[in-house]
Amino acid sequence: MDRDMRVPGRAARLAGNAPDVDAIVVANGASPYLDSAFWYLTGLRSGTFEGSFAVVNPDGSMDVAVSVMESETARRGKGRKHVYPTAARRKEIAGELLGGRKAIGVNAGKITHAHVEFLRKAAPEAEIVDVSDAFSKTVNVKDRKEVSTMRKACGIASEVAKSIPDILREGMTEREAAAAIDGAMRDLGADSNAFDTIAAFGPNSSQPHHKPGDRKLADGDAALFDFGCKYDMYCSDLTRTVFFGEPPKIMRKAYSVVRRAQEIGMAEMAPGAPASAPDLAAREYIDSTEFKGMFIHSFGHGLGMDIHEGIHVSSNSTHVFEAGNVVSAEPGVYVKGVGGIRIEDTVLITEKGPRRLTSFPKKLTVI
Repeated sequence: MDRDMRVPGRAARLAGNAPDVDAIVVANGASPYLDSAFWYLTGLRSGTFEGSFAVVNPDGSMDVAVSVMESETARRGKGRKHVYPTAARRKEIAGELLGGRKAIGVNAGKITHAHVEFLRKAAPEAEIVDVSDAFSKTVNVKDRKEVSTMRKACGIASEVAKSIPDILREGMTEREAAAAIDGAMRDLGADSNAFDTIAAFGPNSSQPHHKPGDRKLADGDAALFDFGCKYDMYCSDLTRTVFFGEPPKIMRKAYSVVRRAQEIGMAEMAPGAPASAPDLAAREYIDSTEFKGMFIHSFGHGLGMDIHEGIHVSSNSTHVFEAGNVVSAEPGVYVKGVGGIRIEDTVLITEKGPRRLTSFPKKLTVI
């Protein structure tokens, strides 16, 4: 029997992680105020479902309210369906499902104020409780199907990374390079970007979240690309830094340090280990070099349906790794006015340690 068939379903696990409430509601607002947990719990892989909501009950059962427009799509998903043709009927359904509840849990970081007020009217006696930690605890551990899907997303990003030397040409702009990467991911089967692609040339690469602009690629530039795709609603995340022509000596040194820092950090990734350990170890190493203080962000983050999800892989993280966690491993060094180096992989935590889901040559590449 498949291991995943022996464990409780997603709604049941969420309910078990929030024992102090007698209902959990996932509510979608108007786009872009949508909560990926709706798709996570229902298993649906299409539709917008604006205004739809799911109610997870203490026994792990689930009720799902959807508009008549998306009722056909909703049939494919889990949960008892309740279809509303009008806003008035939507309110009635909410009252029927939530009336008499004393404590309703919500994913506070994803629900709008309007929906909180909607719940208060549906269940005026209920306390609205933030159970976002329960959501994180549930989605942080990926099942086999999720890991398989993320492997596909990571495989697409990895293939595109390999093609970067063929994409680059002297005089092309950052915007053009980002567009080429986006198109290549779509050509390989990606549904969409996981986030806006970062393409940064030369001094711009010292800004970790640089937005691609009109700077043209020139001899000696570092060319940093941070990108990922969504495949069947799951994300990949990968960063590759290459050099267009011979780089300054300091950038060669920085590349070597970042490459080693990633190895040092990943050696700390294991079930039961604190999620702060990779960051602390990589940061200690970087700070022992001439690049002290130039690692200006955390070592990584969780990802799944959302590009930033659940686990913080940072020096002050309180999380503990579990088998099934998927996180990024992305140390960097940023030299103001010169350029930056970041090397990033998407990593699965297994009982045997970390396993890269993305792949590309780590050797310094000069084009």
